[in-house]
Amino acid sequence: MKILLTGAAGFIGSHTAVELTRKGHDVVGVDNMNSYYDPSLKKARLAYVRKCARSSKGTFSFTQKDIADLEAMDRIFKAGKFDKVCNLAAQAGVRYSFENPSSYIHSNIIGFFNILELCCKYNVKHLVYASSSSVYGNNAKVPFEEEDRTDDPQSLYAATKKSNELMAHVYTHQRNLPATGLRFFTVYGPWGRPDMAPFKFMKKVLGDEPIDVYNRGNLSRDFSYIDDIVKGIVAVIEGPAKSKHPVYNIGNSSPVQLMDFIRTIEKTAGKKAKKVMKGMQRGDVYTTFASTLHLEEDYAFRPGTPLEKGIAEFYNWYKDFYKI
Repeated sequence: MKILLTGAAGFIGSHTAVELTRKGHDVVGVDNMNSYYDPSLKKARLAYVRKCARSSKGTFSFTQKDIADLEAMDRIFKAGKFDKVCNLAAQAGVRYSFENPSSYIHSNIIGFFNILELCCKYNVKHLVYASSSSVYGNNAKVPFEEEDRTDDPQSLYAATKKSNELMAHVYTHQRNLPATGLRFFTVYGPWGRPDMAPFKFMKKVLGDEPIDVYNRGNLSRDFSYIDDIVKGIVAVIEGPAKSKHPVYNIGNSSPVQLMDFIRTIEKTAGKKAKKVMKGMQRGDVYTTFASTLHLEEDYAFRPGTPLEKGIAEFYNWYKDFYKI
């Protein structure tokens, strides 16, 4: 198939591009390469994707564009004649949404609207897009199930992701666009995002810097290894949309206490973390825990990477990439 992949220079996007080309698909990547975090990491990811694509059955090409630029994206859709679209482009991060809220409206609302419109205009067979576990807010019931309430967002980022789901729902039911949403749960691994806790912890433990431990460590997260998540994404892209706009949890379905996660990094790195205990962060939630039964039933999704193995892979990549 010919597939448009937005957010191709991102953490999840770059891994997805590698797997799609490995499986023989022709991928056109789009990313605006913004400076939310170090663009040199994004450039390095793209170089890695291109290297992998050279020995793959599929192809990869890239153009630096912003999905909020309707004219530019229209040209890409018109030329591409895509079978399917995977929209992973977004302004990410919970805490940054308090600092720069307009960037979330720009990318996550206007940009996503453009993707929906163009998928309809050019008769795309299936749109797969990124949502987030953040839509559940401080849901007290665990595990989180897709049928749970999602009307209590704790940040603008969460609100934009819930908005994406509602927008896609309308386009599916009123414009007959086959669309599938994926609610990601704390993805980590090689080529990860520097603004996320796993990356921050690894960097500071190896650099002998203190780490901030929020809510005094009384938090848990459904840490999900990147390879497991990408297999799930690709299975959804390659398969047909299963119903009228399904939305799935995609995570490890096995939450880990924050202190246990830190101890695993310490054990892997052979170094003790210098911990600074702090209160709860604004916009944060106490726990995330994905029920993935629906994704297992429809697409045979089964995460299987133990935390120790995932952290070891991330540790080895980090040391190699930053030449430690």
